[in-house]
Amino acid sequence: MNKNYFAHETAVIDEGCEIGKGTKIWHFSHIMSGCKLGENCNIGQNVVVSPEVVLGKNVKVQNNVSIYTGVICEDDVFLGPSMVFTNVINPRSNVNRRGQYTRTIVRRGASIGANATIVCGHDIGKFAFIGAGAVVTKEVLPYALVVGNPARQVGWMSEYGHRLVFDENNLAECPESHEKYILENGQVRKL
Repeated sequence: MNKNYFAHETAVIDEGCEIGKGTKIWHFSHIMSGCKLGENCNIGQNVVVSPEVVLGKNVKVQNNVSIYTGVICEDDVFLGPSMVFTNVINPRSNVNRRGQYTRTIVRRGASIGANATIVCGHDIGKFAFIGAGAVVTKEVLPYALVVGNPARQVGWMSEYGHRLVFDENNLAECPESHEKYILENGQVRKL
């Protein structure tokens, strides 16, 4: 087999998964059949990617993350160390709920901090920023910064990961990229 990705010798790659060019899979990770990993992803140590999971291009998955069936991550998503996805809203050991998984979409460019928990069925907007240890129990808007348990919005973030400060005209500028943003009707968009 001519593979165009790197997998550490301790990684387990099941038959029937798709792995994009330039992707790296590190120590003790398990990539299960039926999942799709885009180009140039980085799958850290001790990661599990379950069947039917879809990761876009350039997704960074840090150590000790399990990505369960029902999760879709678009391009350029960052999943911090030991963050958690759920996929069943009411799990019970003695009740088989296979096939009843609830979908969660993490939109392009979003970052999820270390040890955060994403309760299934709550999508994460593009370029949103989930703080370390946050417990997400509702949808997160694009560019929103959320923290705490339960997670609550405390601000807005630029595409470069800087907190946005809006002036009296509801305009803000990223200090790194100098891109400008506007806050209208409770939503942020880049100008």
